[in-house]
Amino acid sequence: MANSAILHLQNVAIGRGDFILCDDVNLTLSAGDICHLIGENGLGKTTLLHQISGLLPTHTGTIKKSHLVYISHQLGISASLTVAQNLRFLLSLYNINADDDTLDMALDSVGLYGLGDTSSIQLSAGQKRRIGLARLFIMTPTHAPLWLLDEPLTALDVAMVSKLEQRMGEFTKQGGAILATSHQAMQGANLRLDLTEFAL
Repeated sequence: MANSAILHLQNVAIGRGDFILCDDVNLTLSAGDICHLIGENGLGKTTLLHQISGLLPTHTGTIKKSHLVYISHQLGISASLTVAQNLRFLLSLYNINADDDTLDMALDSVGLYGLGDTSSIQLSAGQKRRIGLARLFIMTPTHAPLWLLDEPLTALDVAMVSKLEQRMGEFTKQGGAILATSHQAMQGANLRLDLTEFAL
């Protein structure tokens, strides 16, 4: 991987099925980088994240990446589990066995303190998103040095946005890298990838 990069995209085509949206996308992320992924709706921002995470195949080009965590819209949240059970499951995917105090800290960080035993089916869509975000307050670059975040700031209040952006900064200072989509400005981003420049 280029210069111990955490993520390296070389001449990558972004497409759905046989339909190519963008071509020759290049990006390298190293420790300390927060890249804001932008572009018009339908240009393939989420599709690119799916390709990097392995949920979709890469048409052409190469993607080299470190171990990653991908947070999308309610990805991996089961309505049949409690809030704490969902968080434990998400962390177990990275061999993290968090104790109750650590779980409480993470849930408190995203405004879900005291809801650990609540069935997730009772939560709003915004609260379910916060379960997914809660793991970011526990995970370090040792667990997964690359975070892919799809609209992580959506439906969050100002205080929560500030707290999440602060956590993202801490993670990259520890040696991680982040690629995130957002329709709003992202504090701390030091790189920008605009898919409009690669659209066909």
